[in-house]
Amino acid sequence: MGPPILDPWLILAVVAASTSKIKIGTMVTPVPRRRPWQLARETTTLDRLSAGRVILGVGIGSPGYGDFGLFGDPSGARDRADLLDEGLDIMAGLWSGERFSYAGEKFKIDPVRFAPTPVQRPRIPVWIAGVLPNQRPIERAARWDGFVPIRFGDGGLVRPSAADIAEVAGQIAAQRDGRLDGYELAVWAEVAKPPAEEIGAYTEAGATWWIETARPDPDWWPGIKDRVAAGV
Repeated sequence: MGPPILDPWLILAVVAASTSKIKIGTMVTPVPRRRPWQLARETTTLDRLSAGRVILGVGIGSPGYGDFGLFGDPSGARDRADLLDEGLDIMAGLWSGERFSYAGEKFKIDPVRFAPTPVQRPRIPVWIAGVLPNQRPIERAARWDGFVPIRFGDGGLVRPSAADIAEVAGQIAAQRDGRLDGYELAVWAEVAKPPAEEIGAYTEAGATWWIETARPDPDWWPGIKDRVAAGV
């Protein structure tokens, strides 16, 4: 039995209606588990509701059986990666507001035009999440707007190091003609106030975002409140 989970898009709609400045989005949405045209509608609606504050974090999803095979969906990592790539191409086409069709290995779409479009143009920013040191997520991320490196250690998910960020930044820059202007590199961290020198090391490595995620343990809510009270 998995942890209790609520629908993220309904929750984010409430957040969007209750805020005016913060960026909002998912960390991360398993695109292979969703119909791309439905996800395009949901994200467009949220972007309009939030006046253009959505960032869409995406990945292939995990675990393969628990999130996919259990429900009869393709569970292999390669299948999920292919579904992610085609799904992103479809969403970008539908977000454009132009007449769009698609013919891939996983999806085929007859000519269609989606309206309305997202507030953000040319589209909603897409950040790719991927497990290091796998290369396909890095290559995929270089084609979009940001990357969220994921690192696993002996005890499970761990924060990527500044050296990890620097290496990834170099790899992505090499695939973008040496430029990272406007590109986002996010450090997916635990809920903790890091020392200033540690933040400095990540900044020098090329990180542009520090995202803290509470782990599902009994003390997660007090930890969040303490972290907010501590400030930057």
